[in-house]
Amino acid sequence: MGTTLLIGSCEPFSGKSALVLGIAQQLIQSGLPFRFGKPLATSLEWDPNKGPLPQPLIDDDVRFVGETLGMAADRLIPSLHLLSPTTANQRLGQGLLDAGEGFDWLTTEVSASDGLTLLECAGSLQEGLLFGLSLPQLAEGLEAKVVLVHLWQDSCSVDALLSAKQILGDRLVGVVLNAVTPDEVESLERQVVPALENLGLKVFGVMPRSPLLRSVTVGELVRRLDARVICCADREELLVETLSIGAMNVNSAMEFFRRRRNMAVVTGADRTDIQLAALEASTQCLILTGAGEPLPQLISRAEELDVPLLKVEHDTLATVEVIEQAFGHVRLHEAVKATYAFRLVEEHCHLDRLFEALNLTVHSG
Repeated sequence: MGTTLLIGSCEPFSGKSALVLGIAQQLIQSGLPFRFGKPLATSLEWDPNKGPLPQPLIDDDVRFVGETLGMAADRLIPSLHLLSPTTANQRLGQGLLDAGEGFDWLTTEVSASDGLTLLECAGSLQEGLLFGLSLPQLAEGLEAKVVLVHLWQDSCSVDALLSAKQILGDRLVGVVLNAVTPDEVESLERQVVPALENLGLKVFGVMPRSPLLRSVTVGELVRRLDARVICCADREELLVETLSIGAMNVNSAMEFFRRRRNMAVVTGADRTDIQLAALEASTQCLILTGAGEPLPQLISRAEELDVPLLKVEHDTLATVEVIEQAFGHVRLHEAVKATYAFRLVEEHCHLDRLFEALNLTVHSG
């Protein structure tokens, strides 16, 4: 029987996919066979009005990892269920709380697997209970080991990890702390990591917060804001790392914009001075709020510089709230993010310790 490793978290968007990519790359370099999947799909666009769920059910995260690493189709494990409002409503109506025959199939697949079975779990320890596919249920049913990726803010953050350890027991082999303020990584490794390990929480890595991995594409902002794209619609793949609000005088704005990079700038449709200043800075898109339309010279300049110009119906405050909610809450589905994730895991995680804990012989390079 092969080894099964679950990658989980105490809250959604904690960095599981980045760790999965780093582990998978190391396994490929080592030549150790492995398979990857998400028992509960959470990242799949499906319109129930346009037909049944696709079969096999391959989560978009799984597909992205497979394509990024050039994995064969038979190395990707289909999901058993999709987490969505429609499917959750169906489950409630059926009164079911187990994964059904699919779990037996997954158990058989895992048992027969050569090498490592790597599974990414849902967003929290509780998510998936309705489908019989929460992290603790999977860990017990598949006799799997667990690594938790955890967003670290301060020492109060340990409570969620201690709670998870109480639930998972010896199945929790360790944790990776993520989104640590870069200046605090060294002191955390020196002071906090030993303290956590004294509490029985083995730490396999401390990863700094990354503006790139938290970034959002212009296209995602268009979707979330229901924005009208005035120009440069073919540039929706641009990544936005920071948000700026153009509500000050133009001299202050120019000074402020110079200190920012890869911005989305939100400003009133009547503030042509601010808009033009933003176009000369590191701006990935310009988002116009309020009444009125942009002047022709602004559109012309935006087209020259290949900066998408968006118009929204929301006021500035509502627009800013939507954008702030998007940062750090989007899937890792861009090649540039994947490349950065490889490096981040390689530089800040001790995967050799993880593989040792799993009794796997993995050689890098």
